[in-house]
Amino acid sequence: MLLNVSYNNPDIKEKIDREVGKTLTLADRFKLKGSGSPRLIITSVSIDIHNLLILDNNRNTCNIEIRPGGIIVRFRSILETFALIIPFWKLKIYKGKAEEYSIYRDHYFIKVEAKDDNVHKFFKKLIAYKEDNAPTRIDDL
Repeated sequence: MLLNVSYNNPDIKEKIDREVGKTLTLADRFKLKGSGSPRLIITSVSIDIHNLLILDNNRNTCNIEIRPGGIIVRFRSILETFALIIPFWKLKIYKGKAEEYSIYRDHYFIKVEAKDDNVHKFFKKLIAYKEDNAPTRIDDL
């Protein structure tokens, strides 16, 4: 679900909380050693997101926030902030090239550069957190 989160709208906040849960508690953030990613440079995106990003000439960057039930990928275009809300059961992470990660939800995708070691550490943390908190699959029963 792609949403404009520039303004303080209680309906949108409630939608996000239903989809991926409320923000992590302070204790959980300390256990994880942070719930946010470093600034990620976008290399490629799906057409819906591309149409938003080409509206300005700034460098396309995003960041990821870990929530109890999923992640939020935030990016800016012109003066607006957009969020791609991805619950864990729809989240797919691929590492195609050596220095690139791909994040997928349905027909949306964002590919980010991973030249820095901090980015690799964050994605390892995200994948481990997803494995621990994703809903039980039928195959596991």
